[in-house]
Amino acid sequence: MLPKILIGVAVLVAFFFLMGSLFRTEFWQDLKPKGNTPLSNIGSPSCPQPIILQTPIDLDKATSVLYPGQERGGDFKAHGGFRFDNAESNEVEVRAPMDAAVTDASRYIEQGEVQYMFDFQNDCGIRYRFDHLLVLSPKLAAIAQNLPEAKELDSNTSRVNGDIKVSKGEVGATAIGFKKNKNVSVDFGVYDMRGKIFSNSQENAVCWFDWLPEEDARIVKSLPPGDSKSGSQSILCKKRLKVF
Repeated sequence: MLPKILIGVAVLVAFFFLMGSLFRTEFWQDLKPKGNTPLSNIGSPSCPQPIILQTPIDLDKATSVLYPGQERGGDFKAHGGFRFDNAESNEVEVRAPMDAAVTDASRYIEQGEVQYMFDFQNDCGIRYRFDHLLVLSPKLAAIAQNLPEAKELDSNTSRVNGDIKVSKGEVGATAIGFKKNKNVSVDFGVYDMRGKIFSNSQENAVCWFDWLPEEDARIVKSLPPGDSKSGSQSILCKKRLKVF
């Protein structure tokens, strides 16, 4: 009698363990991200080492760089970005730094203009974000048509379905920033989600300077800081490369 009871208990424990595991996986995979909260990469393949991103903009046109991991405008910013103060127009191309799928997107109104923000994630769990896109590529524009109507300063993201992918070097936007005040800039953030089940993206943000090709990393770190208050102070980019 005792062995049968033990076998029955073991079967029940195994059953509930399996169901619990499936529930947890489905729960995290189906959870809709809101704002800056990204999804994890459950069961994803390993990333190639080292990770080298393609520089997403033309560095010859950039006049300054915004450091990831610093206070700007009274708030902590996990992402960085680029400014183009000498640009004659907002027509600056933004390209995908690595192969990835579009995961989330937002369109919202800031300073009276419609802005676009897109999140992407690579198969191995590297996530990146562009914000203040102004004119989108046809692929991203098609996604934007199905987003909620733009609202003032409401940049909460919506899940993008359909397994839409971009290739490394693919153009995602042909204009950035704000036309009215000639603010030509783009936000760029990179987040390492490997091994994470669910976490705020700010906790996983990286200093992507060191993930660029060596020469491009040297150029980026030689650019003047784009924020007049925080300068090059950053909790993520603690050391600037010495420029020879």
